[in-house]
Amino acid sequence: MPVCIASVVAVLLFAAPALAGPGVQTLTYDVYTSGFHAVEATLTLDTGKKDRYDIFAEGRTRGVLETLVPWEGTFATKGWVLKGGKLQPELHRSTAVWRGEEDIKEYSYGKDGSFKSLVVKNHNEPIEEGDTDDEVTQGTIDVLTSTLAMLQNIDKGGECAGTSEVFDGKRRFEMIFNHEGHQDLKRSGYNVYEGPSTKCTVEVKPVAGKWHKKPRGWLSIQEQGRARGTMPTVWVGKIGENGLPVPVKVMVKTAYGTMFMHLVEYKNGEDYLVAGKTKKQK
Repeated sequence: MPVCIASVVAVLLFAAPALAGPGVQTLTYDVYTSGFHAVEATLTLDTGKKDRYDIFAEGRTRGVLETLVPWEGTFATKGWVLKGGKLQPELHRSTAVWRGEEDIKEYSYGKDGSFKSLVVKNHNEPIEEGDTDDEVTQGTIDVLTSTLAMLQNIDKGGECAGTSEVFDGKRRFEMIFNHEGHQDLKRSGYNVYEGPSTKCTVEVKPVAGKWHKKPRGWLSIQEQGRARGTMPTVWVGKIGENGLPVPVKVMVKTAYGTMFMHLVEYKNGEDYLVAGKTKKQK
């Protein structure tokens, strides 16, 4: 089926949202593996509107890893907040740049929860509509929406728990958050957060689509951690009185060592936390 003009325009013009103002939380993370600064990432959550939400995440390799693996990516979701607080994505867009070659995927959803289309633009290739069987797509959401739903559940006094069905462009999987209790964290030279946190593990379970016989990508990393007795783990903490609880630390064990993602900067309105200090922004 031909790609509609509206989808083409959306792929070409959908840019990183200029999120700012009340209800917007911006977090900056540094990722370390084997003691080396490997990746820097930013997460922006806009939940200040009654019936809408916006999420934007970006990351890039740094240092020696940037030379060996020159990668950067952006991920953005715009969606509706439905009756009862249910989150429903309207548009999700992922962009990956590898050695200067940019690949774009854009997912469109209906307000009724239906999956509408996948538009793909690979480097120097024509824009095309992805192959999206109902078995793989219908009833799914994106990873960012799944994560936001978990954060909102904690904010309402619940646990870091929940299961979502996610489509990543080729495969369908369950994204499962398992509650692992609570832990007080101390500020360090790597991480600016100090206070109570909710600890949980994240698990991906294949459901349908083009899965390889041997685990690859994130699934491979997950299984390496499982073999070492620790699934990928996230700690969630609330900073200030306004705003949702947010991820403050992530740990992933692999066959090549342990990776930590630390929160190094936090902004939310006048609240500003950086380098071990909390202050009001000017």
